[in-house]
Amino acid sequence: MQIRITILLLLAIPLPRAAKAEITFDPTWELTSYQQARDAILAWIDQSKLSEEIAFQARSFWPQGNLRAGDGAALLDRAVETFAVADPQAKALFDACHAEFQGPLPPSIDWLVDPSQPQLLRNNLRLFYARWLAQHQYYDEVLATLENLKPTDVFDPAGLLFYRMVAHHQVVEPDKSRLTLERLLERETELPRRYLEVARLLRRDLSGLKDDSLDHVARRMNDVRRRLDIGRAGKQVQVVEKGVVDSLDKMIKKLEEQQQGGGGGNPGGQQSAKPLQQSQLPSNGAKPPMKVDQKEVGNKSGWGNLPPKEREQALQQIGRDYPAHYRELIEQYFRELADESKSEPGR
Repeated sequence: MQIRITILLLLAIPLPRAAKAEITFDPTWELTSYQQARDAILAWIDQSKLSEEIAFQARSFWPQGNLRAGDGAALLDRAVETFAVADPQAKALFDACHAEFQGPLPPSIDWLVDPSQPQLLRNNLRLFYARWLAQHQYYDEVLATLENLKPTDVFDPAGLLFYRMVAHHQVVEPDKSRLTLERLLERETELPRRYLEVARLLRRDLSGLKDDSLDHVARRMNDVRRRLDIGRAGKQVQVVEKGVVDSLDKMIKKLEEQQQGGGGGNPGGQQSAKPLQQSQLPSNGAKPPMKVDQKEVGNKSGWGNLPPKEREQALQQIGRDYPAHYRELIEQYFRELADESKSEPGR
């Protein structure tokens, strides 16, 4: 089931001293200190040729001291506020991300790929924007925005890894999510509590997830719904939808093969014959259950228009070997797609 990133849970179980010694390694990244961030910002202010008034206002965000040490999110927010004072485009992005979101499209940040923009500003604003995208479930855009960013590029390296981990999890890329999760946990004892607890939850959630399992398919169905809810009905959604259909086809075929292989040796005869008969593919030229032409994949594909008999055969196959709520989830999914098709003009 989908994990909400706001859940808080679990405490660490310390390893014995001897066990720790055996698995000790150097983390591949480190947290940014207040002083490191302050030095970088003051250098940027000096290089930006700001007016005396703007430069004074920008420096006022970074007094001497060690404010909120170790909190990368606070450092990032402070940096973005500083950029907003000094740069009109940064201010427009800052204001858009703090305003009530009207949707369906997020603000444009095309200017942040311009190499003429200072790297310090570009990198930290990209992370700030990715955090906003994650809050509004634009997970594909999170991954695109964070692409090629390294922990050393930003003031909140833990946040960079955290939002990348969450985005991979939400678009059902478990291997990439696990990889980022383990890297995040390299500094487990230093992470903000909110990052640590969600990372542990995701680790547990991903531990039993297998490719092309019904749980995996159900997650991809939820991902399709999320994409459609935020107005994403293009090629990527079609790819995900086709993957769902292909996985369901494999499951049904496997169940049919298992029943056909075991039906002949069952002395009970009648009880095993009925499910086997229900699982037979139609011989009248109709499409097998849940097969679609590739050109039709999408939220206009007409999946929900499968003949009731064929759809029921497929659902019966799934229902025999899996818990009832999976059947209900799949049935609801096809019903919703059928409703979408009926509501389209010309249908």
